[in-house]
Amino acid sequence: AGLPYKARGEAMADGPNEPQGSALLSSQSPAAWKMAKRQLIPKNLAVTSRPRPRHHTTVVTLPVVREDQPAPALPQVSWEDYDSEGEGGGFRRSRRNMSYRVAVATPADSRPLPTSTQKPVGEEAAKTLRRKSNQRKGGSFKDDPRLYQEIRERGLHSEGQSGDSEATDEQPERDIVVKSYRPTQLTWSQLPQVNKMGIPWLSQRKRQEAMFEIITSEFSYQHSLSILVRHFKNNKELKATMTQTEHHHLFSNISVIQVISQRFFEELDRRHQGNPVIRDISDIVQTYASHHFQPYIIYCSNETFQQRTLQKLLASNTAFKEVLKRIETSAECGGLPIISFLILPMQRVTRLPLLLDTICQKTPEKTFEHGSAMFALKTISKLVKKCNDGARTMERTEQMYTIQKHMDFGKIKPFPLISASRWLLKRGELLVCTEELSIFWKPYKSHKSFHLLLFSDVLIVTRKKSEESFTVIDYATMDNVEVELDGSDRPQSQTSKQGSSSLFPLKLIMKKNSEGRAEQIALAAESQIERARWVTALRKRKQTDPTSSKEPKSLTQCEVNKAYMPKESDELGLQQAEVVLILQREEGWYYGERMRDGERGWFPASNTTEITDRVVAEGNMRRMRRLRETNV
Repeated sequence: AGLPYKARGEAMADGPNEPQGSALLSSQSPAAWKMAKRQLIPKNLAVTSRPRPRHHTTVVTLPVVREDQPAPALPQVSWEDYDSEGEGGGFRRSRRNMSYRVAVATPADSRPLPTSTQKPVGEEAAKTLRRKSNQRKGGSFKDDPRLYQEIRERGLHSEGQSGDSEATDEQPERDIVVKSYRPTQLTWSQLPQVNKMGIPWLSQRKRQEAMFEIITSEFSYQHSLSILVRHFKNNKELKATMTQTEHHHLFSNISVIQVISQRFFEELDRRHQGNPVIRDISDIVQTYASHHFQPYIIYCSNETFQQRTLQKLLASNTAFKEVLKRIETSAECGGLPIISFLILPMQRVTRLPLLLDTICQKTPEKTFEHGSAMFALKTISKLVKKCNDGARTMERTEQMYTIQKHMDFGKIKPFPLISASRWLLKRGELLVCTEELSIFWKPYKSHKSFHLLLFSDVLIVTRKKSEESFTVIDYATMDNVEVELDGSDRPQSQTSKQGSSSLFPLKLIMKKNSEGRAEQIALAAESQIERARWVTALRKRKQTDPTSSKEPKSLTQCEVNKAYMPKESDELGLQQAEVVLILQREEGWYYGERMRDGERGWFPASNTTEITDRVVAEGNMRRMRRLRETNV
């Protein structure tokens, strides 16, 4: 540092083979040119062009673009523009040099964000930006409709959950978040006309939000119905791949329901447009539930034929499957499968009582509006019960006729199976055990197993003749049937030519069989969950109601985060966001009671998330009792 400038230049310019100080070198000397070719600066910091002078100041003066000159083209920003290897390849640009060039060569209004925070804007993000822009400009929720499958109404929560939060959008929700769902697109408090008036007191705002949510969700619902009718039902190419009967079973009267939904929404919207502070909508809901929603019962009753037809077409009709795949992957359908559209009426009609219940809770008692809301709740609840009963009755009747047709009683006294009050609870095979030798005949399962058909009031033990036909071995009414586990829940080992495995025994006791005498059958299940499901089904008639014998805080609840379609008769169908009481746990499965209607069955634990907030759980129990009082 103490050397003069001339000495420092000499020291740096001397070549490695020349003694220091032997020659006075300048920038034009041969040694200086030789050293320059060796590239004194680091390779990864080199640039092909001379960088602009950088002034060490916090203010950056940007070039002024005149109107008569085109704006400078934005450079293509990339961490690796060139490869320094090989001939003709430029040097690799440094990140700092590139970011500086972008900053000084681009006007402020067109300059991109820093690379560390800049992210590609996807379609969903673009929709969100447009939606927020519309809201700032005084737009409506009808400007950018969402599919009903993409939203989850806040009114589905009981009191004590997100609906009671004063800042519904800014504060995080206390309850379980369903990640695959988004909240409704616009709340009542965000309406421009409401903001101009000033948000009313909190209790009034909650009631307005609950009523407005029925309007917005109905708009999303009828928007999804229009896609189902336009892109699936009325698609000529899809219709050509199936028979007219299959087409009717698949879509039923969905066009009628779409028209009803559109009229229902228009009447709700007229009430809202008349005054942003909605007086009441319960009278509209009550009128439509009483006089216009009857087609929902027809559609729900057709659910059995609908599901069977869809499964058959997907399994055996290649043309149908190919055309359907093209429709499902289109942008209009949002990439959603047809089944998510077909179940929309069932989802909507079962959610309306929950939304009406929320209005009841947000309306002051002993007022005309509260009485109107309660009347509407009872009316829509009765409709839901008719829809559920219609779907179950159709399914059970067809199932009983099919079983009766394939059942051979042989020498045993025939049992009159067909009855309006009888339905199938569970069916399946269990292995036969010889108690004397304690040998389980798993190697000969096809010959040493019984196929059990458990109905609501009778158990029939059969042996399979073919895939669909059965020979009856014995039967007994459920009042005379008991099941025992031999005092041990531990599995018993079986050793055979196929190897060693564990089986789970149970003993079936008939106090009075088909011949009027006592009989015992030793059986075994191949898994613990299979045995647990059989024991639960066989003891169902003698079980007490856990909701009445236990305190609400002792019953564990779970919220459904993924819908589930039952595959067996003892399983419980689940819709997203509904709440279920957990009554039993076994190997990744829950046996529970659906809170909205009291139906019980088994379902995968992975499709649910337990509710750990005691306040939320108690609110769910209060809502369950209210809904049960309205015969849901």
